[in-house]
Amino acid sequence: MRLSSTWTGLCLLLIHGASKACTVKKLGGSSGRFANATLVRLSEYLSAGYKKGVRPVKDWRTSTIVAIDLMVYSILNVDEKNQVLTTYVWYRQSWMDEFLVWNPEDFDEVKQISIPTANVWVPDILINEFVDVGKSPDIPYVYVTYDGLVRNYKPIQVVTACTLNIYNFPFDVQKCSLTFQSWLHTVDDINITLIRSPEKLRDDKSVFMNQGEWELLYIPSNYKIFSVDDDDHYAEMKFHVVIRRRPLFYTVNLLLPSIFLMVMDIVGFYLPPDSGERVSFKITLLLGYSVFLIIVSDTLPATAIGTPLIGVYFVVCMALLVISLTETVLIVRLVHKQDLQPPVPHWVKYLVLERAPVLFCIHNKHLGHYKDNSYEPARCALHHTCELGQRLSQPDRDSEMLGLRLPPSRDSGPPIMDNILQEVTAIRHFLEKRDKCREVAKEWLQVGYVLDILLFRVYLVAVVTYSITLGTLWSIWQVA
Repeated sequence: MRLSSTWTGLCLLLIHGASKACTVKKLGGSSGRFANATLVRLSEYLSAGYKKGVRPVKDWRTSTIVAIDLMVYSILNVDEKNQVLTTYVWYRQSWMDEFLVWNPEDFDEVKQISIPTANVWVPDILINEFVDVGKSPDIPYVYVTYDGLVRNYKPIQVVTACTLNIYNFPFDVQKCSLTFQSWLHTVDDINITLIRSPEKLRDDKSVFMNQGEWELLYIPSNYKIFSVDDDDHYAEMKFHVVIRRRPLFYTVNLLLPSIFLMVMDIVGFYLPPDSGERVSFKITLLLGYSVFLIIVSDTLPATAIGTPLIGVYFVVCMALLVISLTETVLIVRLVHKQDLQPPVPHWVKYLVLERAPVLFCIHNKHLGHYKDNSYEPARCALHHTCELGQRLSQPDRDSEMLGLRLPPSRDSGPPIMDNILQEVTAIRHFLEKRDKCREVAKEWLQVGYVLDILLFRVYLVAVVTYSITLGTLWSIWQVA
C-alpha cells in the first residue's frame, strides 16, 4: 500500500515536471514580450538573491580593482572670473563582480548582457573638483560579461573648479585636474587603475572636437595613495587636462587696432611743432583709444587675483598717448610766438642748440627748416625807410646812422621834413623791436624743434622696447 502511494506520487511529480518543461519551452518558442526567453532567464538568474548593497567579493579581504578611462570630447566653457572649467568627457569604468557569473552553455552561448545600473553594485568613484551638477545624459544600463566583468560607460558634463592663470592671455595654456577617487572606501576595499596605458591616454585626441576656441594638448595622468588622518588610505587617479587658447581672434580684434593707433601717434610727431594741428590730432587719437578700451573691456577676462598682461599693455599704451599729448602741448607752448617772450637763456642755447645737435646727430639743415619766412615785409618796410631817408639831409642821415637822437634843426629845412624825420625814426624803432622779437621767437622755435626731436626719440625707443618685449614674451608663450 505504501509502495503504491509512493509510485503514484512519483508519477504525478514527473507529469508535473514534464508539464512545466513543456510550458517553459512553449514560452521560449512563442512570439511577443518573451520572445528572447534566454535573456529573461539569464536576467532572473543573475538577480536571484543578488545584494547590490554589498561589495561583490566572496572573500572580504579581496580588493575590488576599478579600471577607469577618460576621453575629452569638448571644452564647453572656461570661466576665468569664477575659476570654473566646463568639459564634456567620455568616462569609462570597469570592475569584476564575482556574483554576476554564469556559464554561457546554459544560456544559449550568451556571453554578455545589459542590465539596469540600479540593480547592480556600482563603486562610489567621484571627481573631487566637482562644483556643479552638469547636464549629463542618463545611461541606465551597464554591460556584464559571463566572467563577471562589469563595464559602465557614460558621457559626463563635468563642471569643476580649476586654478586659471590668465596672465598670458590670449596666449595662455591652462592645466586643470580631474581627480577620481572613492569617496568612502579605502584602498583595501577599492583600488583604481587605468584601462589603457598612460602613454596612449596622454596623446589620445580621437574624439575631441577641435573647432572651438580651445585646443587640447595632452592628458597626463598619475596614480597616488594618500591618507587624511594617517589611518585610512585612499587611492586616487588624477587626470591633467592641458588646453591652449587659440589667439587669432584676440590678436585681430585687440592687438592690431591698438598697434595701429600707436603707429599713428608716432606718425603725428612729423607734424610741425609750431602747428596747432598736432595737438588736435593727438587729442583725437586719445579719444579714439579711450573708446577702444571701453569696447574691449568686456572681452578681457577678469579675476580678483590678477590682471592679464594685455590689460597692462593697454594701460601703458594709454599712458604713452597721454605723455605724447603732454609733450606736444609743452612744445607748442614753447615755440608759440608772442611779443613779450623773454630771450633764450645762454645755458639753454649752449645745451640745446650747440651740444644736443652734436650728441644726438641733429643736422643743422633741419634747424634751418624753421627759419621765419615773415621777414620779407620787414625788409620791404626797411627798403621804404631807406628811400625816405634818401630825402633827408646828409647830417640828419649821419646822425641816424650813428644812433644819435639829435633835435631837429630849425634851419635844416621846412617843417614837413621834421615830421617826416620823426615818422621814419618811429618806424625804424618799431622794425628793430619787431626784428628782435622775431629773432627771439626763432631761437625758441629752434630750441623747441631740438627738444621735440629728443623727446620723440625717447618716446620711440620706449614704444619699440615695450613692443619688442611683449612680442617676445607672447611668441615664447605661443611656441611653448
